[in-house]
Amino acid sequence: MTRKKEHESTAAKSPGLSDKTINQRFEFREILPEEADQAASIEQVCFPPNEACSEKMMKERVAMAPELFLVAVDRETGKIAGFLNGLATGEASFRDAFFTDAKLHDPAGRNIMLLGLDVLPEYRGQGLAKEIVCQYADRERERGRRLLILTCLESRVGMYEKMGFHNRGIAASSWGGEQWYEMSCALDA
Repeated sequence: MTRKKEHESTAAKSPGLSDKTINQRFEFREILPEEADQAASIEQVCFPPNEACSEKMMKERVAMAPELFLVAVDRETGKIAGFLNGLATGEASFRDAFFTDAKLHDPAGRNIMLLGLDVLPEYRGQGLAKEIVCQYADRERERGRRLLILTCLESRVGMYEKMGFHNRGIAASSWGGEQWYEMSCALDA
Protein backbone atom coordinates (compact mmCIF):
# COMPACT_ATOMS: atom_id res chain seq x y z
CA MET A 1 0.00 0.00 0.00
CA THR A 2 1.41 3.41 -0.91
CA ARG A 3 1.79 6.13 1.70
CA LYS A 4 -0.99 8.18 0.08
CA LYS A 5 -3.32 5.15 0.10
CA GLU A 6 -2.55 4.58 3.80
CA HIS A 7 -3.56 8.18 4.54
CA GLU A 8 -6.75 7.86 2.47
CA SER A 9 -7.63 4.65 4.29
CA THR A 10 -7.12 6.25 7.70
CA ALA A 11 -9.11 9.36 6.79
CA ALA A 12 -12.07 7.34 5.54
CA LYS A 13 -12.71 5.97 9.05
CA SER A 14 -13.87 9.33 10.46
CA PRO A 15 -17.42 10.33 9.51
CA GLY A 16 -17.14 13.96 10.62
CA LEU A 17 -20.33 15.99 10.78
CA SER A 18 -22.16 13.96 8.15
CA ASP A 19 -22.21 16.96 5.86
CA LYS A 20 -22.24 14.96 2.67
CA THR A 21 -21.51 17.98 0.48
CA ILE A 22 -18.34 18.88 2.38
CA ASN A 23 -17.21 15.27 2.64
CA GLN A 24 -17.79 14.73 -1.08
CA ARG A 25 -15.93 17.91 -2.02
CA PHE A 26 -12.93 17.42 0.28
CA GLU A 27 -10.67 14.57 1.28
CA PHE A 28 -9.71 14.70 4.98
CA ARG A 29 -6.37 13.12 5.92
CA GLU A 30 -2.97 13.62 7.56
CA ILE A 31 -0.51 15.89 5.85
CA LEU A 32 2.13 14.42 3.55
CA PRO A 33 5.80 15.50 3.90
CA GLU A 34 5.79 17.06 0.43
CA GLU A 35 2.89 19.33 1.45
CA ALA A 36 4.87 21.27 4.08
CA ASP A 37 5.57 24.16 1.68
CA GLN A 38 1.88 24.37 0.77
CA ALA A 39 0.91 24.46 4.46
CA ALA A 40 3.46 27.21 5.14
CA SER A 41 2.07 29.28 2.25
CA ILE A 42 -1.50 28.85 3.49
CA GLU A 43 -0.44 29.96 6.98
CA GLN A 44 0.94 33.20 5.50
CA VAL A 45 -2.42 33.88 3.81
CA CYS A 46 -4.53 33.04 6.87
CA PHE A 47 -2.65 34.90 9.60
CA PRO A 48 -1.06 38.37 9.82
CA PRO A 49 2.77 38.36 9.87
CA ASN A 50 2.99 38.87 13.66
CA GLU A 51 0.84 35.76 14.26
CA ALA A 52 1.80 33.41 11.41
CA CYS A 53 4.02 30.41 11.87
CA SER A 54 7.29 30.74 9.97
CA GLU A 55 8.02 28.50 7.00
CA LYS A 56 10.85 26.86 8.95
CA MET A 57 8.60 26.17 11.95
CA MET A 58 5.81 24.76 9.77
CA LYS A 59 8.26 22.37 8.14
CA GLU A 60 9.49 21.29 11.59
CA ARG A 61 5.90 20.62 12.72
CA VAL A 62 5.18 18.57 9.60
CA ALA A 63 8.38 16.57 10.14
CA MET A 64 7.86 16.11 13.89
CA ALA A 65 4.11 15.46 14.11
CA PRO A 66 2.44 14.86 10.72
CA GLU A 67 -0.16 12.71 12.46
CA LEU A 68 -1.39 15.82 14.29
CA PHE A 69 -2.27 17.64 11.08
CA LEU A 70 -5.65 17.20 9.47
CA VAL A 71 -5.81 18.64 5.96
CA ALA A 72 -8.88 19.17 3.80
CA VAL A 73 -7.90 18.64 0.17
CA ASP A 74 -10.15 19.98 -2.57
CA ARG A 75 -10.87 16.89 -4.66
CA GLU A 76 -11.24 18.98 -7.83
CA THR A 77 -7.91 20.84 -7.60
CA GLY A 78 -5.88 18.42 -5.46
CA LYS A 79 -4.74 21.37 -3.31
CA ILE A 80 -5.10 21.88 0.43
CA ALA A 81 -8.07 24.16 1.18
CA GLY A 82 -7.50 24.20 4.94
CA PHE A 83 -5.93 22.39 7.86
CA LEU A 84 -5.65 22.12 11.62
CA ASN A 85 -2.41 21.26 13.37
CA GLY A 86 -1.20 20.74 16.90
CA LEU A 87 1.28 19.09 19.22
CA ALA A 88 0.59 16.42 21.84
CA THR A 89 1.64 17.07 25.42
CA GLY A 90 0.94 16.17 29.01
CA GLU A 91 0.54 19.86 29.84
CA ALA A 92 -2.94 21.30 30.44
CA SER A 93 -2.33 25.00 29.76
CA PHE A 94 -1.15 26.71 26.60
CA ARG A 95 2.20 28.47 26.44
CA ASP A 96 3.81 30.33 23.57
CA ALA A 97 6.72 27.87 23.35
CA PHE A 98 4.38 25.42 21.61
CA PHE A 99 4.32 27.78 18.63
CA THR A 100 8.11 27.83 18.29
CA ASP A 101 9.42 24.49 19.54
CA ALA A 102 8.11 21.36 17.79
CA LYS A 103 10.35 19.31 20.10
CA LEU A 104 7.77 19.90 22.84
CA HIS A 105 5.64 17.30 21.01
CA ASP A 106 5.18 14.22 23.19
CA PRO A 107 3.56 11.46 21.11
CA ALA A 108 2.21 9.90 24.33
CA GLY A 109 0.68 13.20 25.51
CA ARG A 110 -3.02 13.03 26.33
CA ASN A 111 -3.70 16.68 25.43
CA ILE A 112 -3.32 18.50 22.11
CA MET A 113 -2.22 22.11 21.86
CA LEU A 114 -3.86 23.34 18.65
CA LEU A 115 -1.53 25.70 16.84
CA GLY A 116 -3.55 26.85 13.88
CA LEU A 117 -6.84 26.42 12.06
CA ASP A 118 -6.20 27.65 8.53
CA VAL A 119 -8.87 27.88 5.83
CA LEU A 120 -8.11 29.73 2.62
CA PRO A 121 -10.40 32.74 2.04
CA GLU A 122 -12.16 31.23 -0.98
CA TYR A 123 -13.31 28.26 1.16
CA ARG A 124 -14.56 30.21 4.18
CA GLY A 125 -18.21 30.50 5.16
CA GLN A 126 -19.04 27.00 3.88
CA GLY A 127 -18.67 24.99 7.09
CA LEU A 128 -15.19 23.68 6.26
CA ALA A 129 -13.51 24.96 9.45
CA LYS A 130 -16.21 23.35 11.59
CA GLU A 131 -15.86 20.06 9.70
CA ILE A 132 -12.08 20.07 10.12
CA VAL A 133 -12.39 20.68 13.87
CA CYS A 134 -15.10 18.02 14.25
CA GLN A 135 -13.13 15.38 12.38
CA TYR A 136 -9.95 16.31 14.27
CA ALA A 137 -11.74 15.94 17.62
CA ASP A 138 -13.25 12.60 16.58
CA ARG A 139 -9.88 11.29 15.45
CA GLU A 140 -8.05 12.38 18.61
CA ARG A 141 -10.83 10.99 20.84
CA GLU A 142 -10.37 7.62 19.13
CA ARG A 143 -6.63 7.89 19.83
CA GLY A 144 -7.34 8.29 23.55
CA ARG A 145 -6.62 12.00 23.86
CA ARG A 146 -8.42 13.90 26.61
CA LEU A 147 -8.34 17.60 25.76
CA LEU A 148 -7.91 20.00 22.85
CA ILE A 149 -6.55 23.40 23.88
CA LEU A 150 -6.14 26.52 21.75
CA THR A 151 -5.80 30.25 21.98
CA CYS A 152 -7.84 32.68 19.92
CA LEU A 153 -8.62 36.35 19.64
CA GLU A 154 -11.75 37.60 21.40
CA SER A 155 -13.54 37.91 18.05
CA ARG A 156 -13.23 34.11 17.56
CA VAL A 157 -14.39 32.98 21.02
CA GLY A 158 -18.02 32.57 19.91
CA MET A 159 -17.02 30.56 16.84
CA TYR A 160 -15.06 28.08 18.96
CA GLU A 161 -17.82 27.90 21.58
CA LYS A 162 -20.20 26.79 18.79
CA MET A 163 -17.68 24.03 18.02
CA GLY A 164 -17.82 22.75 21.60
CA PHE A 165 -14.92 24.64 23.19
CA HIS A 166 -15.12 26.21 26.67
CA ASN A 167 -13.70 29.70 27.26
CA ARG A 168 -11.10 29.56 30.04
CA GLY A 169 -10.59 33.34 29.98
CA ILE A 170 -7.60 35.45 29.04
CA ALA A 171 -4.61 33.26 28.19
CA ALA A 172 -1.06 33.62 29.43
CA SER A 173 -0.05 33.77 25.76
CA SER A 174 1.16 37.04 24.27
CA TRP A 175 2.03 35.57 20.85
CA GLY A 176 2.32 38.27 18.19
CA GLY A 177 1.73 40.99 20.77
CA GLU A 178 -1.99 40.13 20.98
CA GLN A 179 -4.38 39.38 23.85
CA TRP A 180 -5.59 35.79 23.52
CA TYR A 181 -8.30 33.68 25.11
CA GLU A 182 -7.59 30.10 26.07
CA MET A 183 -10.25 27.61 24.95
CA SER A 184 -10.54 23.89 25.66
CA CYS A 185 -12.64 21.01 24.46
CA ALA A 186 -12.90 17.82 26.54
CA LEU A 187 -12.74 14.68 24.39
CA ASP A 188 -13.62 12.12 27.02
CA ALA A 189 -17.26 13.22 27.27
